[in-house]
Amino acid sequence: MRVRWSVVVTAVSEQIPLTPLPRRAERLAVLGDSTAVGLGDPVPGRGWRGVGPFVAAALGIPPGGYLNTAFTGARMNCVRTDQLPAAAAHRPDVALVIVGMNDTLRSDFDAGSIARDLEQVVATLAGLGTIVVPVRFHDHGRVFRLPGPIHRALKARIDELNAAIESVVARHDLPCLDLDALPGAYDLASWSVDRLHPSELGHRMLADGLTTALAGHGVLVAEPVSLECSGGIRPRTIDHVGWLVLKGLPWLWRRGRDLLPYAFSILFAAAVAAWRDDQPLPPVPPVESAPAPVQRAS
Repeated sequence: MRVRWSVVVTAVSEQIPLTPLPRRAERLAVLGDSTAVGLGDPVPGRGWRGVGPFVAAALGIPPGGYLNTAFTGARMNCVRTDQLPAAAAHRPDVALVIVGMNDTLRSDFDAGSIARDLEQVVATLAGLGTIVVPVRFHDHGRVFRLPGPIHRALKARIDELNAAIESVVARHDLPCLDLDALPGAYDLASWSVDRLHPSELGHRMLADGLTTALAGHGVLVAEPVSLECSGGIRPRTIDHVGWLVLKGLPWLWRRGRDLLPYAFSILFAAAVAAWRDDQPLPPVPPVESAPAPVQRAS
């Protein structure tokens, strides 16, 4: 008896769902601010390393396939105007977009503009077949231990920033890393001496979270990111103290001046709301009773 193998293969394929093979990335682009540059993970004789090279190694990006367009101080509109053209010309399979915290620290913060800029970045790269991965930010005031009013103001800004990012993520069905939910995100060991940028461990954690998000989106992760620190420069106690005195306090003063007007507006609104809540309710006007029905003699 002859068996028609095509019929058998067809029958088997109809019973067993086929899982698509992971997509191997050959080209990677990193866009963003100083965290994307790698600040916080210095390597002797090689400057900054950080999240980009860790992700590139995990994805098995070949030589020449890695491009980092990020620069310190960048904001979302900088990514759109200054970094996007070079990233698009690279035609990456994967693009990481790590930016937004600098926007929250400026007096001209505008969540709507941030959403529009990110929309253009994502639409341009997605049109090239690129998988774009933004990040959703944590409450950095907890890391830097900002004073109460400034902390609340910054947290409100971060919430608006995240809402803008989430709107674009949902519209394009993008993988996205939530830094607030990243295990160890608020541990001091995850942060460098300035508490503004991730330490080597923090950059490795960030890279691990990003590659996990990419794997869930069908991208092949050739080698998982190791959380074992090696090769970086470990800061000394004097480095922490020196940074705080020479750079930390001046930075806090500059950024505080940008946030204080917003912080005071939040406090004022809260005070007005509390005052209104404490006011006695206006008296309820008496309900006029209906006239008694006229009794008719039977």
